[in-house]
Amino acid sequence: MNFKRKRLAVAAAFSLAAVAMVSGPAGGAEKPGADKLKKHETSPSGQYQPNIGAMKGVEQPGTKPGVPTMTEAEYTEATKIYFERCAGCHGVLRKGATGKPLTPDITREQGLEYLENFIDYGSPAGMPNWGTSGTLNKKQVNMMARYIMQDPASPPEWGMADMKASWKVHVPVDKRPTKQMNNWDLPNLFSVTLRDSGEIALIDGGTYKIRQIIKTGYAVHISRMSASGRYLMVTGRDAKVNLIDLWMNPPTVVAEINTGMEARSVESSKMKGWEDKYAISGTYWPPQFVIMDGKTLEPLKIVSTRGMVVGTQEYHPEPRVAAILSSHFYPEFLVNVKETGKVLMVDYSDLKNMTIKTIDAAPFLHDGGLDSSGRYFMDAANASNKIAVIDLKDRKLTALIEVGTTPHPGRGANIMHPKFGPVWATSHLGDETISLIGTDPKGHPKSAWKVVQTLEGQGGGSLFVKTHPKSTNLWVDTPLNPDEEASTSVAVFDVNNLDKGYKVIPIGELSGISEGARRVVQGEYNKAGTEIWFSVWNGVKQTSAIVVIDDKTLKVKKVIKDKRLVTPTGKFNVYNTQKDIY
Repeated sequence: MNFKRKRLAVAAAFSLAAVAMVSGPAGGAEKPGADKLKKHETSPSGQYQPNIGAMKGVEQPGTKPGVPTMTEAEYTEATKIYFERCAGCHGVLRKGATGKPLTPDITREQGLEYLENFIDYGSPAGMPNWGTSGTLNKKQVNMMARYIMQDPASPPEWGMADMKASWKVHVPVDKRPTKQMNNWDLPNLFSVTLRDSGEIALIDGGTYKIRQIIKTGYAVHISRMSASGRYLMVTGRDAKVNLIDLWMNPPTVVAEINTGMEARSVESSKMKGWEDKYAISGTYWPPQFVIMDGKTLEPLKIVSTRGMVVGTQEYHPEPRVAAILSSHFYPEFLVNVKETGKVLMVDYSDLKNMTIKTIDAAPFLHDGGLDSSGRYFMDAANASNKIAVIDLKDRKLTALIEVGTTPHPGRGANIMHPKFGPVWATSHLGDETISLIGTDPKGHPKSAWKVVQTLEGQGGGSLFVKTHPKSTNLWVDTPLNPDEEASTSVAVFDVNNLDKGYKVIPIGELSGISEGARRVVQGEYNKAGTEIWFSVWNGVKQTSAIVVIDDKTLKVKKVIKDKRLVTPTGKFNVYNTQKDIY
């Protein structure tokens, strides 16, 4: 069944008139018995404690007539699970973004049975199958269904006093080395997110050996390099930022801070003359960003992002910070404010008299990256189905481009199209297409800032597209597709022959792993651009792996397996991340 037909079938199955049982991303397997499901609280992710200590300070709203009741213990546990697993897509206040709103007027109308099945089995639009995957047991699925029928609770704020109380400098700047003290090949090092163990793995790109496991916050979302290539910064769902000095022997966390209670973004200043001077962290809750000292993470300036939505001019209480980009044209950060649809160009040259230029783009800005020239920020407004083009040199909006359903490019992919010259690509969560946008206003003015070609991939549920300047391949993952064949494989297009269609590389099968969902996610190239790494993302208690593919032959070069590789997801090559190569 192709994705379009499957999507309609699943949507019908979940209609309010008749809730049917459908398969989650693991395929057509029967739902496992309760005795086979691991309790959430005994898993590493279940042991994660949010910054406010299991959401202390969040009061349980009063019970409403007709709404299922919850005990205080259930409410506390459900709040914790919601912040860990759900808030990233549905919002802390449950108003929706990438995921649909879960406000009481909607959830109470849908009813308990519908909500239980939706949580259990997921959806082709990207909702994970929390029950059938074994992440939540039957009681927890029921508990979460009851939880989202309650009135949303507002968590406490997180200001300068909270940040400074969490801020730690483990190694002062004057105690750090003045040159690289280890013999590691740092440019070809990979920082790999071990999502559910609250760690990253530093893996040598030449030997494929795990050099070091470093404890971080829970569910690291991204790794970012400083302009010098010395400092590695990571931030996770719990808003902890770790600053790692790669020159030390071994690389060491030299500073850390909690910038809020949930986060996705961190970046370093990269403008010439400002290298490594500042760092910035943007949070989902509270909705704000903080500029920090780049070598110590000392918090210096906090800015709220609450405000009016582009277009409607209505106030939004929770406009979260998604992607952050560092400009090479001016000393400024570009901050995506998700719900209001604004891009903030934050001038960090004078923090006491800081100026912020606001660009109105489109609501639900999420991720994106630079075009091949490095001048334009290709910015995905995923719930608006648009790509906003921001000119970093002229500091203005260049275009708003209609693409497919829910674009989710990661940083996107820059390829040289045989007809249209330089183009930038995005795949989509909500449909099977890959949109190619012309990015060469001088050499190809008629095709600039337009979708010049639409490719058809394996299906929706894609999170990342990837290529490299030295490659002629365009890789597209589909880890959230409900079809097992699609979610365990990747599609690869020949850039010089795009009309030929794609080849399917069965990464999950090639890993040698036979158990679990085996979602294949996020390709990342090595420094030389000769091989691409994919994560085979399994459950916490199941075997996961990283599969290394030769970019020329499309054959397996190495399968990296290690009991320490717990739920590997994102991978970030030091050189490519430092130099914004994609």
